[in-house]
Amino acid sequence: MGIVAGLDSAPDFTRIVVCDTDTGTVLRQGYAPHPVDGDRPSDVDPQAWLLSLGEAAGGGLLEGVQAIGVSAQQNALVPLDAQGGTVRPAMVGGDKRTQVAAADLIDALGGREAWAQAVGCVPQAAQPVSKLRWLAKNEPDAAVRTAILMQAHDWLVWQLLGRPVRRTTDRGGASGTGYWSAATGNYRSDLVDLALGHQAMLPDVIGPAEAAGTTPEGLLISAGTGETMAAAFGLGIGLGDAVVSLGASGSVMAVHPEALVDSTGMITSLADATGMHLPVVTTLNAVRTLRGTAELLGLPDLESLSELAMKSTPGSHGLVLLPYLEGERTPNLPHTAGTLAGLRRESMKAEHLARAAFEGMLCGLADALDVLRGRGVEVRRVFLLGAAAELSAVQAAAPMLFGAQVVVPQPADYAAIGAARQAAWALGASQGTVDPRTPPAWQGASAQVLEPGDELAVGQAVRQQFVSVREQTHPGAFRA
Repeated sequence: MGIVAGLDSAPDFTRIVVCDTDTGTVLRQGYAPHPVDGDRPSDVDPQAWLLSLGEAAGGGLLEGVQAIGVSAQQNALVPLDAQGGTVRPAMVGGDKRTQVAAADLIDALGGREAWAQAVGCVPQAAQPVSKLRWLAKNEPDAAVRTAILMQAHDWLVWQLLGRPVRRTTDRGGASGTGYWSAATGNYRSDLVDLALGHQAMLPDVIGPAEAAGTTPEGLLISAGTGETMAAAFGLGIGLGDAVVSLGASGSVMAVHPEALVDSTGMITSLADATGMHLPVVTTLNAVRTLRGTAELLGLPDLESLSELAMKSTPGSHGLVLLPYLEGERTPNLPHTAGTLAGLRRESMKAEHLARAAFEGMLCGLADALDVLRGRGVEVRRVFLLGAAAELSAVQAAAPMLFGAQVVVPQPADYAAIGAARQAAWALGASQGTVDPRTPPAWQGASAQVLEPGDELAVGQAVRQQFVSVREQTHPGAFRA
């Protein structure tokens, strides 16, 4: 019996939830935006995260809390000098400056397959390893002074513990760096050297139920993890579950018992917050497909586009949209454009184009889901996240196109809840009341459940129509 807190330091704000250790019921919560200039800058002083943390925790929010878990934005690189001071502001987010650096690294190691074999992922611009390469090329003085590497959640945990000599991270956070392998559970320090030009100290990777330490006041701090892993833990997903996130771009991830090495680089092999693995496949085009179509049709918002699409029927009267508007990662077609096929006199109506946009977006994500299925990942349920998951056109088409039960959770702070659940696990394990191999069983997310039912065959026909156009337009795009 007791209470724990979960802290999520997202790109724009800090959110804190205080939960009952036994049930996960959220008892109270706090929120504060990061005090930063501009709209999502690429460089952020990490002190901004501490300031918003302090504000979010105001008013006695943490009174009586026995343990804290920390979730934070992924891919934020915090370079420190030998004394633990910041060498420069943290490099955060999908930093476009580092695209050339990512391409350089791919070539330097011998191609995409070499990286996939080494660490289970191919360098992307957002990853810390690519940011290190950019630092070495563009700010060599700062690179030379960089002696310690941390990410956002590592740094916050370290600060909460009073900056101890030992610095820690978890498997989930480490797996996104580009220099730790989820398959072997080891760092590839040679890749740090390749990117930065010299070695640097890296945090110890501790187990899912281990504590990072205890504050002087006796508050236990758990390992912490990245936002993706924390949200998956907060949702309570397990084997047989996949999560499809509908942002401007899309992602599909699933729980799997082993790391997947994918020579094509389409799968990013992450670790989760429980000791399992989280293979992820990303598409560049999801909700941006819907927004572009709404603009083309002169509609004010996505709700209007959804209402219009519902006036059409599955298959959009033969209209097929390949939604590769910004190029595409899955399949790997970085320089292509979108394609609208099946234009006939009877299909040239606004409602059919609206429906084709939804079907194209979801078929693109179903392709990503099939990449995982093709590697033996079991998918019985698909959790659908993002504001667009509430749209009627998405809910009507997703179960039949994904060929699985679709779960639409109610909006909640799942990353913060996942961080709190991790804190409860570490607290219970330290007290001997919880098995360190099995996380506490909290109540699952409240959700709407949608079944494919009788429309499964219709969905398969729509998918086949999409695949035929994709293969005609981009032959062999999914071949290894």
